[in-house]
Amino acid sequence: MGTERIGIEALDFLKKLSANNNRDWFEAHKSEFKSLEKEVKSFYTSLMEALKKHDDIEKMKMFRIYRDVRFSKDKTPYKTHFAGSFSRAGKALRGGYYLRIKPGETFAAAGFWEPNKEDLYRIRKELEMDASEFRNVIQARGFRNTWGDLVGEELKTAPKGFDKEHPDIDLIRKKQFIFVRNFTDKEVLSPGFLSEVDHSFRNIRPYFDLMSEILTTDLNGESLLR
Repeated sequence: MGTERIGIEALDFLKKLSANNNRDWFEAHKSEFKSLEKEVKSFYTSLMEALKKHDDIEKMKMFRIYRDVRFSKDKTPYKTHFAGSFSRAGKALRGGYYLRIKPGETFAAAGFWEPNKEDLYRIRKELEMDASEFRNVIQARGFRNTWGDLVGEELKTAPKGFDKEHPDIDLIRKKQFIFVRNFTDKEVLSPGFLSEVDHSFRNIRPYFDLMSEILTTDLNGESLLR
């Protein structure tokens, strides 16, 4: 079992890095970063163990602090946050979890960031046929109290082959199907932060269960799993 709390030292370091985002400063403080990175990764490991008690988690991925600046106008070399994702296991389980820790901008997210072309089309066809169950899940009071509204990139008009006057076009034109919950620094540093993030991820399950059913069946409800 890993660390179960985020220390104020991690947020303080990220604030300093934001003000000194250059290689000279980072190299001078690299040992401090490595120590804090180890502690934060331990926290993410603890969160993964908590997730495993109510979901089948295949792997955890911690993202590197180094930015890919090759195609970016922003040439600052380092990210000013810690972040990690958790992948669900097996073909029958869809969706993923994400947690970013950044002073003043920490958030947990869950859902479908970049569904492939086939999955996106399948989701849209399901919503075109009947979006009532989807809306019932995401509009349930307990779900909305935790996650709020569906977010993500969307088209300005209807996707090719879909009616722009469809009553559920607000959902059909989505390209991403994500939910986000923000946390204050006070919440991040509190002893209950890990439990609150885990509780939030537990509350996303009705959505994941529905989307997994959609993405593992055809429009006739026949299983696509082999």
